[in-house]
Amino acid sequence: MKNRKNIICWFMLLCGMLLSASCNDFLNIVPKGQKIPTTLADYEALLRYEYNIARTPVMNALYLLNDRQVNKSELNSATLTRANYLWDESADRIELNNSSEDTYYCLYGAISTCNLLLENVPSATECTEAQRTEVMAYARVIRALCYFNLVNFYADTYQSATAASKLAVPWITSANINAPSRQVTVEELYGYMLEDIRTALDNGLPEESMTVLHPNRAAAHALLARIYLQMGNYEDALHYAEEALKYKDELFDWVAYYEQHKAQLELPGDYTEMATPMDHNYVENYYFRHGENNGNQVQSESKLPVERGARFETGDARFLSRWKLRTVNQDTYYESITKGFFNHGGLTTCEMYLIKAECLARKAVNNDFSKALAALDAVRQTRILDCQPSTAATLAEAIELIRRTKDNELIFSIVPFADARRFNAEGTYARTMTKTWEGKTYTLRPDSHLWTMPFPAGATQNPGNGTITQNVAK
Repeated sequence: MKNRKNIICWFMLLCGMLLSASCNDFLNIVPKGQKIPTTLADYEALLRYEYNIARTPVMNALYLLNDRQVNKSELNSATLTRANYLWDESADRIELNNSSEDTYYCLYGAISTCNLLLENVPSATECTEAQRTEVMAYARVIRALCYFNLVNFYADTYQSATAASKLAVPWITSANINAPSRQVTVEELYGYMLEDIRTALDNGLPEESMTVLHPNRAAAHALLARIYLQMGNYEDALHYAEEALKYKDELFDWVAYYEQHKAQLELPGDYTEMATPMDHNYVENYYFRHGENNGNQVQSESKLPVERGARFETGDARFLSRWKLRTVNQDTYYESITKGFFNHGGLTTCEMYLIKAECLARKAVNNDFSKALAALDAVRQTRILDCQPSTAATLAEAIELIRRTKDNELIFSIVPFADARRFNAEGTYARTMTKTWEGKTYTLRPDSHLWTMPFPAGATQNPGNGTITQNVAK
């Protein structure tokens, strides 16, 4: 996005101001060649700095799910990656997680920027009150999304019976370096997220936002649907998914894309990368947010393990258009054949169709899953070559079909990991994962402690003006 250099300068300057908040003389000095943000445009520009505020890296969740390829040479020593990828319950992941960890620091960095805006925008100049409330509404939705990712990474998944007693993550509402924080409960944090989004919807969040980096009303409704689904509140999840789809319901035609590029895609040994359609302009976007990509440069998607590629539906044009089987030295995997910027951390129409499908399946009467499967097939028809209608005789069969598509559609995002934790906690549709590596069988049980990630050492050893208690023993 434009003006990145100026945005970086402003952000670093603001951080310096916060660090030196007690030095009144410093606050009265404008550094030569710099500008202290005062106008709304100055502050709003921080929402466009993609590397700082628009990333959701969840690498260790991808390793645990085995959604991301790890080469054999990377598994020869005891590392956090190895512990998660090979489901090693004996490993002390707290000790292994002894360096700066992107998920924690990246998301809290974005939260700090949102807090900075919420604290300073009310006094911003050169704007109307309506413009101020709009920018603040963007910040509230982004903050809520960041907290959703944090609580579903570092804490136990939401269960109504235990949410009031289980610790979540630190709740911070100020950008001041000395601001107090408290590690709230899971129930409290979900309440704060819902409050932030509702406040945004009631105060200035527009139907058409400034850019795709600014979450609009459809994005807010989509986030509410995601949160309520995670809480097991299927009625409200369905309501908000349908509300989001009323604003926008387009799906990208991956079948047509595959047919258009079929000659190159099927060319043996050709791994030439094409520009991804899943960028800022992707027709399915409500809100764009990077995943593992850092937002600063064009990149490829991650490689897939062979076993993970096998879990895609036969004839999945989205899979065939993005990866191709390759062997390099001792490793065989699916190589990425697209590059660009990928919306792995944001909100899309596709997710809403699949939330709608699951919620409709759960409320079906007399095993009539026709409405649920119609929502599922609305997605599949744009993805699957020679697509045939889905059929299910039981709720378990319907859930399995929906989950397969959702896991594949939202791969590299937090969603498959959060969904797995939700199904594991529910019990009825929990999965035990198994695999064979180097002749040995490995198992990941639904009740394994590995489903909750440990806070990084830097966070627990330097918690700021607060305390952090680990949510796992190892």
